[in-house]
Amino acid sequence: MQYPKKVVIGDITVRDGFQHEEKFIPTEAKLWVAEQLILAGFKHIEVSNFGNPKGMPQFKDCDDLFKRIRTSKKLIDKLGDVNLTAITIRERAVQRAIQAKLDGYGPDRILLMVSTSESHHKTNSGLTLDEYWKMSEEWVKKARDAGIKVNGTVSTIWGCPIEGPTDPKKAIEFTKRWFDIGANDVEHADHDGSASPDRVYDYFSMLLDNVDNPHKQIAHFHTTRGWGLANVLAALQAGMTNYESTMGGLGGQPANFVSGVPVSGTGAYYYKDAKDVGLVSTEDMVVMMDEMGIDTGVDVDKVLEIGAMVERITGRRLRSESINNGRIPKFLKG
Repeated sequence: MQYPKKVVIGDITVRDGFQHEEKFIPTEAKLWVAEQLILAGFKHIEVSNFGNPKGMPQFKDCDDLFKRIRTSKKLIDKLGDVNLTAITIRERAVQRAIQAKLDGYGPDRILLMVSTSESHHKTNSGLTLDEYWKMSEEWVKKARDAGIKVNGTVSTIWGCPIEGPTDPKKAIEFTKRWFDIGANDVEHADHDGSASPDRVYDYFSMLLDNVDNPHKQIAHFHTTRGWGLANVLAALQAGMTNYESTMGGLGGQPANFVSGVPVSGTGAYYYKDAKDVGLVSTEDMVVMMDEMGIDTGVDVDKVLEIGAMVERITGRRLRSESINNGRIPKFLKG
């Protein structure tokens, strides 16, 4: 089988991973994780969300966290080739990100998101798809004029937790539309774990046949039903070279209960066990790719050390087998 020789992995623990935690993760802990990930070699880090913290209090430290990362002595010579990303689903969030950029600490890149399922999109953004595309046309330009890169995410490609089956061809149409309005790259997301490996291979094969910039396409898998790494393998077979993941397989919807207080989040959780909806584990994916001879550009041993500490930060055993069992030995010990 033919696989890419080198891939890029963006770790999104600090934003997507921690947003689903039902206790507030201290800013100092988020800073430590971000620093260590960058020191381990990751060049793409999701930091926070500039949306209203009233409904998502895990992000109430968004500005402070960006400031601390920008002024970290550990990263003084590291941030030049690192992209720090913030989520900005609506106009006000993009405004905040642009102002933070003008003030010298803001994100290098922001993320806007559409779902191919109208109901899922309305739940996430509060707008219809037509309204959201119109808003995005305006704010993608404003962000880029401020020196910020823009990611356009496409979700519910393989299925919707509200409506059920979706048509993957619609995601190809949305991908082209993101680039037409100025997005720098596109994330292709299985946010609810609906994708099966055969359909992942089919979709990314179709995608790469229809775009002229494969290096700007990013695969994002949740492992709700345990298929995460199988889907990564299918995407590798199709030729995808950019992936996202979280330490310990953390992540999911923004929590609707944080540090003892009910909050809105994005409404009711889609699944019974809120801890079964995270992303592919960074540790397991890095170890697997390393065994396959694929260059990830990161320090595998340091990744496992960070993963073990993230378990202590969250206070529980997470969904990484590699943290528990380690790497496969490279040499006989005699």
